[in-house]
Amino acid sequence: MENPKSHPTGNAEKDPEDWVTGDEAMTGAQASYLKTLCEEAGEEFDETLSKAEASSRIDALKEKTGR
Repeated sequence: MENPKSHPTGNAEKDPEDWVTGDEAMTGAQASYLKTLCEEAGEEFDETLSKAEASSRIDALKEKTGR
């Protein structure tokens, strides 16, 4: 088995569905960024999203807006 310390960022990105705290309310930073992206994309902002849902929505809107 390879030493995980030799590639410290190799597992830094997890699928939001695998986050331990993914079902908690989105963070303030996520809400702010998501609101900006929603405005740019002309889509409705949903303040009830979880951290994991917000992350997935941010990714989708980033792709849509070209960010």
